Amino acid sequence: MDMVNKSTVSEFVLLGLSDSWELQMFFFVVFSLFYVATIVGNSLIVITVIADSHLHSPMYFLLTNLSIIDMSLASFATPKMITDYLTGQKTISFDGCITQIFFLHLFTGTEIILLMAMSFDRYIAICKPLRYASIISPQVCIALVLASWVVGVMHSMSQVIFALTLPFCGPNDVDSFFCDLPVVFQLACVDTYVLGLFMISTSGIIALSCFILLFNSYVIVLVTIKTHSSGGSSKALSTCTAHFIVVFMFFGPCIFIYMWPQSSFLVDKILSVFYTIFTPIMNPIIYTLRNQEVKTAMRKLKNRFLNSNKATPLHYF
Repeated sequence: MDMVNKSTVSEFVLLGLSDSWELQMFFFVVFSLFYVATIVGNSLIVITVIADSHLHSPMYFLLTNLSIIDMSLASFATPKMITDYLTGQKTISFDGCITQIFFLHLFTGTEIILLMAMSFDRYIAICKPLRYASIISPQVCIALVLASWVVGVMHSMSQVIFALTLPFCGPNDVDSFFCDLPVVFQLACVDTYVLGLFMISTSGIIALSCFILLFNSYVIVLVTIKTHSSGGSSKALSTCTAHFIVVFMFFGPCIFIYMWPQSSFLVDKILSVFYTIFTPIMNPIIYTLRNQEVKTAMRKLKNRFLNSNKATPLHYF
């Protein structure tokens, strides 16, 4: 019997993080602050890199694109969750649920490839500095960014096509604050064991493999820094440490959620909050607090803005 044509669910109910009104108000305040800080912080990085010619380099070009992806990742579900706390409306249409799955995997898939590109950039800069300019050219940077988006689109399309083939004919309560395959596929009217294997093979193993490659590349870079200690080694070590912190915070939750798709919903909720709300804000915090060039450029931008305001005459009517 064709189960695909038996889908009767037209909407899902997002159960969110808690049924407690007090906790919902607490989450509303905290997540609203985090969301605003994420947008402002990452926007500031983008504006700073564009405005300061000293930051027109491959590393900061990739960092700018990472900030754009982080803002997008923070925006695919968080605004709805925040408004749901106020309105009490927790439903999402079937199409809206599929759309969330598409954008989640688009942005996470793109960020995975972009983080690998940033690792490759640091590897060439530290391990092959004399060939850096010839290898990491502007054309190569653009190609790396385009490739990350292409891979992200391909990955998200595979997840959406898979989700659209699932029959939903019973429960429609999604035990999370957004739609993602690990929680949605458990509502399907089919054996979830095979679906779990698909999840592990298409998302879990890919994320784990990419993390292992990134980890090895940063180990090589750190060993090279230690072996060839010089005046610039402290700066290189600081940059690579910041990169690896971002990588670990992003990949850790993703690997756990997709390698163990039928794990505890509570653990999945915590990790989902971590990589969709907390991780996007860590990018501006880590890169601004640990990067002297970015901090200097931001101070220049602030002074330029203040001086332009002082120079602007006030007209009274």
